[in-house]
Amino acid sequence: MESYRPSASMSEADLAFTRARAKAFLRQVWATLNGEPNQLLNYDDVRAKVRAGYPIYRGIQAVPIKQIVGSVSRYRDFDRAFLPSQNFTKHRWRRVGSAYMQDISLPPVQLYKVGDVYFVIDGNHRVSVAREMGMEFIEAEIQEAQVRVPISADMAPDKLDAIGEKIDFLERTALDQSRPNVDIELSLPGGYYRLLEHIEVHRYLQSTEWKREFTFEEAAAQWVDQVYLPLVETIRENEVLKEFTDRTEADLYLWIIEHQHYLRERFDDVSNADAARDYAEHFSPNPWKRLWRWVRDQFTAQP
Repeated sequence: MESYRPSASMSEADLAFTRARAKAFLRQVWATLNGEPNQLLNYDDVRAKVRAGYPIYRGIQAVPIKQIVGSVSRYRDFDRAFLPSQNFTKHRWRRVGSAYMQDISLPPVQLYKVGDVYFVIDGNHRVSVAREMGMEFIEAEIQEAQVRVPISADMAPDKLDAIGEKIDFLERTALDQSRPNVDIELSLPGGYYRLLEHIEVHRYLQSTEWKREFTFEEAAAQWVDQVYLPLVETIRENEVLKEFTDRTEADLYLWIIEHQHYLRERFDDVSNADAARDYAEHFSPNPWKRLWRWVRDQFTAQP
């Protein structure tokens, strides 16, 4: 067997780093042109916004490298694919690369797990090199922080505020405990706070009708059963979501119920189905339907 030559291995590691930096540059250009996120997630930011619990030691595990999308302290040194984004990482990166090429055993990396994603505590260069060399898994020592809302590896940094809103909503309503099968997912900024206002109105009406004070959690569960789910069922029956493919049922709930209030100021009785159909007809982004509405309005307009 041919003996290993350190100089050759280091040269190969140099070439690997050069390739990785070139890929990082092209990824950054593409991300800039397309407005896509390309930075690693900052553990402290994520932990604060998703109210992650205190980390619990989970031992050593084989972790999918693609699920490692953040870092505790080196999130500016690598991009979202853990390619080196700074030249000053070269010396350490090529040393780790050379060790991999010599099949030298390296200690497990240390990771925090939050939801379904991982953040590097120690071993950023090892993760970067392993991913560049095509490895799918890496041995890691895990500490897991529990979260109330699922977090996935494809989460963009600008989604953290929305996740924080949802956690605020669940902490106020406890719906993930009282109604665990109902997942209220919103894409509208500030949408969860608007839902809290709806629940507060429902709580006031219930307390007045029953002449006793309802807790917010009681009112939230009743609001789901009596207000939210009936309208969502109407949305499903009328297939309204097909007209708004980039939105959620909860988004449409907010829009349609507010549209229903508007219609009720003009007409005596407007059902959920009436409001849903009228909203879809007037606000569908489908270009053909918009054209049809315009043509129809031209012929029905008063002279």
